[in-house]
Amino acid sequence: MKSRFRSPLAALGLLAFLSNCATTVKEKEKPSNTSQSIEMPAISDARRPDSTGAATTAPDSRTTGAASAIAATPATAVASDAASAAALAADRADPNAPSASAASAEREREKKLSTAEYRQMLADAEATLKASPRDASALLKRAKAKSYLKDYAAAQVDYTAAIRYEKSNPDAYYNRGVNHLMMKQYKAATTDFSGALKYRPDDKESFFGRGVAKMQMYQYKPAVADFTRAIQLDSTYADAWEYRGISYSSFDKLSEARRDLQKATALNPEAGKSLKRYLGNNDGLAPIKPAPVARPGSGYHPKPGQH
Repeated sequence: MKSRFRSPLAALGLLAFLSNCATTVKEKEKPSNTSQSIEMPAISDARRPDSTGAATTAPDSRTTGAASAIAATPATAVASDAASAAALAADRADPNAPSASAASAEREREKKLSTAEYRQMLADAEATLKASPRDASALLKRAKAKSYLKDYAAAQVDYTAAIRYEKSNPDAYYNRGVNHLMMKQYKAATTDFSGALKYRPDDKESFFGRGVAKMQMYQYKPAVADFTRAIQLDSTYADAWEYRGISYSSFDKLSEARRDLQKATALNPEAGKSLKRYLGNNDGLAPIKPAPVARPGSGYHPKPGQH
């Protein structure tokens, strides 16, 4: 999706393919003169993205840890959009795939496992694959275990194999997206999160993860659109409010940035660090520091399986 990604966004808690998906912009949204490199907050709980379930990864060296400016959406409009997303999800969703809420709960459970438990997950998956090499579930399980153990390159191979044998599994796309974030492959991450949304349109963490990937590519305005969708699906999603606020600050939408960062702080006091860093105490007249270069996160570290 760092929770800083309060650990970095990398995911995780943040992961294709909507064939019509990955959003791109003809002109990369570069930071304005007053907002240059954005340093993403770590997602709370070092894996907040995943708040995307995935951890957010800071861009580039900051990776180890986590659309057009959209004004605040009226509550009625948010409810309407959320209902539309739910209806769309019902039409597209794979009947065998868990719901967005169930998937989120599973990501939360997995990110709390110990290293020993990830190793056991890996061993169990390998035992199953010895007998059934094309078992998509076992391939996904092994990929997540490898990702949690930071063997991202090897995990990528298994995620791709899992998708080959089960093309409509949103969890495989999501987790591969988080893995791409950890590998700093942001365009690919965007595509994978879009793939997850194709099969589970109401997954707030996939919108969040895609927004984080766009931030890493300096596409702050398109990122705002994704964070807005995540907020429409869950108005208490602190990381989405925080990252949208940071994105707004990067192109001088200071009043909107202050509004979002204050909301994020009310939901999660740790977001107050971003409020101070990007807006200071100047009543939103000008950022106190240049806007960061998206730093998804460590916290978003999705723990890879947040994926």
